Amino acid sequence: MREPLPQASGGCDSIPVVDLKPSFSRDLADRRAVAREIRAAGSATGFFYVRNHGVPAWLTAEHLALARAFFDLPEHEKREIDIRFSNCTRGYEPIAAQTLDAGTPADFKEGFLIGNDLDAEHPYVRAGVPNTGANQWPRNPSQLRDHFERYLTQMLALGRHIMRALALSLELPEAYFDDGLAEPTYVSRLLHYPPRPESLPAGTLGAGAHVDWGLLTILLQDDIGGLEVRSPARDWIAAPYIPDTFIVNLGEMFPVLTNGLYRASMHRVISNTSGRGRSRYSAPTFIDPDYFYRVACVPTCMPARGAPDFAPATVGEHLAARYRQTYAPAG
Repeated sequence: MREPLPQASGGCDSIPVVDLKPSFSRDLADRRAVAREIRAAGSATGFFYVRNHGVPAWLTAEHLALARAFFDLPEHEKREIDIRFSNCTRGYEPIAAQTLDAGTPADFKEGFLIGNDLDAEHPYVRAGVPNTGANQWPRNPSQLRDHFERYLTQMLALGRHIMRALALSLELPEAYFDDGLAEPTYVSRLLHYPPRPESLPAGTLGAGAHVDWGLLTILLQDDIGGLEVRSPARDWIAAPYIPDTFIVNLGEMFPVLTNGLYRASMHRVISNTSGRGRSRYSAPTFIDPDYFYRVACVPTCMPARGAPDFAPATVGEHLAARYRQTYAPAG
């Protein structure tokens, strides 16, 4: 008889590190061992580091170096691709463009955002699917676009691999989510958190406390620190830099898929608490199923009686509502 996958107790005081190397094994027992670790992390905070993920270290180093080069450009050059010029929220996000924690000061960060690069003739664009369209790319650094596309290839492959491990962790076929991720919806960002000036309003954070909107986030961060995750006990847990790892976290769609078994936890970025005046750079990639994929409770998480606790919704409907909710008016 197959050994059942355990559920975590819910308490935690740190973010676990999951070694993905056995998840690439041909041996199902090896892959199930990783799935058990992911199940424990998913039911505790929904956050975990991954190591031995297969993404080359030179590529991640180049990604952060190009982020620094882009944000070092003069303001007027970055503003050439301001998100105000995009009909699908792509391009440069000035400082205070986003307010992730409603009722607090706007986030003290700037960003560059890309997503599925769809031309005007794509069926989704023609149909008016929200937040679909073409990316805006800067003139400099000249190599940014080619590099970013290589990086995204790696992120999407890693995201699909992690989703297979997550399916196994839920006692589903490993390919359960494959169809939804054949043409995934994705957003990838470069983020710059400048040193915090004394003139900032009280309560200003690098990124306000929030839960990620979608399915899966894969975060590359530098060594400055500042990311914190809220535990089930409502304490803030530091998620510091660990070399050669990504931080993976589950978004709002996972409680829907698992009827609350897996968590999507609140997290925030404190502005340069340990950086001593240095800027912080990070690069999250948000990976979701196709816009029309229906997110609903999976068979292994259905309640014994009655309906699941979370109503199903399509990916596109959910993401469009979150964009409207969190972006501050551009000035």
